[in-house]
Amino acid sequence: MNKSVKIAIAGEGGQGVQSIADIIAEAGNEEGLEALYIPNFGIEQRGGVSVAYVQIAEKLIGSPKFEKGDVVVALSKRAVDRIIPYVGSNTIFVYDNSLIYIPEVSDEVVGLQSYETVAPEAQTNGFSLKEGEHNHYLIPHYADKVIGVPATDIAKKELHPRVFNIVILGAVIEAAGILSQESVKNAMENNLGSKFEKNPQLRQLNIDALQKGIQKIKEALVRS
Repeated sequence: MNKSVKIAIAGEGGQGVQSIADIIAEAGNEEGLEALYIPNFGIEQRGGVSVAYVQIAEKLIGSPKFEKGDVVVALSKRAVDRIIPYVGSNTIFVYDNSLIYIPEVSDEVVGLQSYETVAPEAQTNGFSLKEGEHNHYLIPHYADKVIGVPATDIAKKELHPRVFNIVILGAVIEAAGILSQESVKNAMENNLGSKFEKNPQLRQLNIDALQKGIQKIKEALVRS
């Protein structure tokens, strides 16, 4: 059976959405899998919502676009608005249940960001609200699993705000279940190695953050 996973991640500019996606795609390539990562650059100014789409598969990926994700991640209230059309009944929906405010993250660590609008094919299967509701606060409970990961609090209280996005990375790869930790660590090294050389402590912080995210998803899946 061909194993594949479709991932959609949305967050505020500066939260490291594109860095997460880039590392996942690179880890997939390292394992000899097909990997496709699409940052959809748009017209929004910095401070908008950044969205990334990643597909990892054992065989050739047929289309760069998809309507529903296997793993969908939202890192802010506005990101829920933007990403909710990609959530289906088979989706694992992961969100930062500590944030709903923008964490203090350094662009020097999180890397490239992009800002765009939702693809039209996702809008056709959008989510309708009852009169008076505001989907800024709406969590898609119709998903297969809905998992809150307090990534912002973990990073700030236990590690460092700069590794917030790596906590999320750990959560995503555990939820997706298609990549090894070793390949993800190697991809992290390739992406952030120069920063690790300047600040060796940052390497261990990132490894610890990755493990924190993985563990949170493991615990949640056991409970479910």
